[in-house]
Amino acid sequence: MFQGVKRSIPLDRRRLRAFLTRLTADVADGRAFTVLVANDSELQRLNREFLQHDYPTDVLSFPGEAELGEMAISAERAVEQAAEHGHEVSTEIEILMLHGLLHLLGHDHETDRGKMRRLETKWRQTLGLPAGLIERTKK
Repeated sequence: MFQGVKRSIPLDRRRLRAFLTRLTADVADGRAFTVLVANDSELQRLNREFLQHDYPTDVLSFPGEAELGEMAISAERAVEQAAEHGHEVSTEIEILMLHGLLHLLGHDHETDRGKMRRLETKWRQTLGLPAGLIERTKK
């Protein structure tokens, strides 16, 4: 789950694994998916290779066939965004995990007329998370 992430980044690995288990059971209805928490350079490489965008980003989702798919999260973006929004880095990664999972489930906030926003808000409240990615962006 954690690849190339500096030990100096304050991640509660046990908490994040438990959150992944809860997301799998509650949000994904038991369907498996993979989460990679990596550094900016790995997210930039993935973004460039698969989406032709040559910059790091906070979360990428890659739907799968046998399982829901895979997502990659930048620990460095999570550090910056956590500081910006006044919460722990692990909380930010949980927000990114929820957002990425909703994409793996087929939702797209760019085209679905607010359906993903409503789902993210519902699950964020259920899971006790602060404002999600969609809520934090300008309308």
